[in-house]
Amino acid sequence: MSPLDTLTLSGIRFYQRHLSRRKGFCCAHAALYGGESCSAAVARIIREEGLLKGRARIAARFRECRAAHNLLRAGSPLAFGTDGPRVRGVCCCGPIPIPFRCG
Repeated sequence: MSPLDTLTLSGIRFYQRHLSRRKGFCCAHAALYGGESCSAAVARIIREEGLLKGRARIAARFRECRAAHNLLRAGSPLAFGTDGPRVRGVCCCGPIPIPFRCG
């Protein structure tokens, strides 16, 4: 693992432990489909391939998250569970608007 990979993973861990828990919402991909958040997926890709070699997969994940965001904004039936809306708002952090769940 390169120093860049180690530094990037440290930044992701800091974000997940100290920032993500406080903000109260997850990425659009995880909100819509469940499973890994983008930060967890990117960390996994970096551990598997490294940041530079994995950059195409990382970019693809962010495109998928953007597509999930667009589905949520368009009112996709996937955005609603049996007990009502799964996503109730959007917070824009950086280039990707991030929906959040309530409850």
